[in-house]
Amino acid sequence: MAHSVKKVRSKPLVYSVHPAVAHSKKILDNLPRTTGHSLTEWIRLLKTSGVGEKDVAGRRAWLIRQSQMGTMQAYMIVDISTGGGREYADPDAYLQDAPAYIEAMYGGKKALLRPIHDKLIGLALGLGHELKLCPCKTIVPLYRNHVFAQIKPTTLTRVDLGLALRESKRKLPKRILDTGGLAKKDRITHRIALGGVHEIDAFVTDWLGHAFALDEIQS
Repeated sequence: MAHSVKKVRSKPLVYSVHPAVAHSKKILDNLPRTTGHSLTEWIRLLKTSGVGEKDVAGRRAWLIRQSQMGTMQAYMIVDISTGGGREYADPDAYLQDAPAYIEAMYGGKKALLRPIHDKLIGLALGLGHELKLCPCKTIVPLYRNHVFAQIKPTTLTRVDLGLALRESKRKLPKRILDTGGLAKKDRITHRIALGGVHEIDAFVTDWLGHAFALDEIQS
């Protein structure tokens, strides 16, 4: 039975903080406990470390030597110290930047793919109030409890709708393509290739709804 998708009124999109950003924020907030210094203090110490600002690898290595912090912590601190990665420290900054990710993703020659993206987002918004849209710079993951789908302008002529179908008991038709995710243990295991809005049909609606429903089963 096809998953029912409600019609949604047109309204400005509301994005949610990507789980990875929330996780990064937690890591940074815990720096005083895990490393003995806050983010601000580490940035100040970096300036007096004698390691040049352009020596990114050297700065990371210096941080790790000082406190035996993890690579991820060192990566974020160095990135922020040079004016990047503001979303690591500020989820509000991520939400501010999220619309720009979409605009950049479909800029230039990929602009013709934007209607496909918009149509898929419209379908996703009809799945339920648990849906969370969390754009990245190259893909738009769709979350319920976990990521259950993603929208990616893969080439100049194709958008891939990725689906998390690891737990599906359905027979997979030829239109459902293997991403290699099953073997690599990725969340996204399959995709539907879309070259135009006209290809977003009842089949696509059904399988997107199926992936959404599977995430409820796994929760």
